[in-house]
Amino acid sequence: MKILVIGATGTIGRAVADALATEHEVIRASRDASTRVDLEIPASIDALFRSVGTVDAVICCAAGGRLTPLSSPSDDAFTLGLKGKLLGQVALVRRAVDHVRDGGSITLTSGTFQEPTPGSSFGALVNAGLEAFVRAAAIEMPRGLRVNAVSPGWVQETLEELGMDPKGGTPVRDVAHAYVEVVMGQTRGRTLTPSPR
Repeated sequence: MKILVIGATGTIGRAVADALATEHEVIRASRDASTRVDLEIPASIDALFRSVGTVDAVICCAAGGRLTPLSSPSDDAFTLGLKGKLLGQVALVRRAVDHVRDGGSITLTSGTFQEPTPGSSFGALVNAGLEAFVRAAAIEMPRGLRVNAVSPGWVQETLEELGMDPKGGTPVRDVAHAYVEVVMGQTRGRTLTPSPR
């Protein structure tokens, strides 16, 4: 298959692209890659699809966010990530529909944590919105296309980079396996939460 991985320079995106590249043609895209895209700029998504053409699957791992306190001093600071993580992934789906082959798949990234974390209220709102969008959009997909999401939660390697205890995270290789499973499977309108294998 020809698979487009957006966010392929990040921890999760790199692992997903590497896992798929053993058997498939993988196009790696991100704000920092030679194949560039910025989900906050819809025209950038259009340009990406013009350059890569038709694909069998699109995976978006570029949906990052940061913890922001509810008491953040401004609305803009609190809602940082709305444009890229939520609206950007929605814009991606709307455009990908015209560039994914019949029966192909689109996989997004949410990220709800099992337990609330201080500063995660806006992120929880965005992630819940993405998961609701995937459920509802699945019934509107034409030509047998599937749309799903993966909710990685904490990744061990990310926790290590942050100087935190990695025991509460899932190894990135297991997170990558969840994306591969969604792309190769038949699920539609679902959010998969990976767990250590």
